[in-house]
Amino acid sequence: MAKSMVQPPGSVKDGLFVLHEDNHLLAVCKPGGLLVQGDRTGDETLLSRAREYLRRRYARPGRVYLGLVHRLDRVTSGVVLLARTSKAAARLARAFREGEIRKAYLAVVEGSFPLEAGVLRHYLRWDETRGRTLVSGRPAPGFREALTGFRVLERGPDWTALLLFPETGRKHQLRAQLAHEGHPVRGDRRYGSAKRVAGGRAILLHALALGLLHPVRRTPLFLHAPLPDYFPSLKMDPGELRPFLLPPSQ
Repeated sequence: MAKSMVQPPGSVKDGLFVLHEDNHLLAVCKPGGLLVQGDRTGDETLLSRAREYLRRRYARPGRVYLGLVHRLDRVTSGVVLLARTSKAAARLARAFREGEIRKAYLAVVEGSFPLEAGVLRHYLRWDETRGRTLVSGRPAPGFREALTGFRVLERGPDWTALLLFPETGRKHQLRAQLAHEGHPVRGDRRYGSAKRVAGGRAILLHALALGLLHPVRRTPLFLHAPLPDYFPSLKMDPGELRPFLLPPSQ
């Protein structure tokens, strides 16, 4: 696959790709393979990298506050929004929980996806023992409904690039739904892909854009992150998503 030609909207500062920064928010582009927060591996995290960036930038001694209000899987890249104040953290957490923040992802899946656009509707349950999300096509005990809008962006010889618009936020929702349809995300060996991406550190799933009202200023904020260079070159302007993702100002 050729490298992506999407141009970055932000800049890299102290090893952190900053998309937006103000007194209340810090939005960054997470690379695939980097944990958002710590786990038993003890590996470096996006949170620790962001705290160090703020500590140096503002010469702050001690621990820097950053509120984590949503997450991406380690193997997924893209926009992560962090809160710099407790007021912003509480309001953002509520906005994510109530579906007020609209999200767009880009996935490159195996094979030729059969439809051009539509909605994926499944019922999901996280299986801790297997470390993956189980999928049912109909309601079942312990399973929760998952809805994802989709549109084909481009087709390659053995892959399809999809824009995805999740309406719910279940664990591994996009990865599990696409695999259930017989088209796992390329590189997602946990869900059936036979390919490896970025040495096995990442998959071709990217949190492309977020649209929201600023939690304090109440002005529309559109955030988008460039595709990593291990994605195929795609004819795409993330700015075209702005009218769809942005809520009206209040």
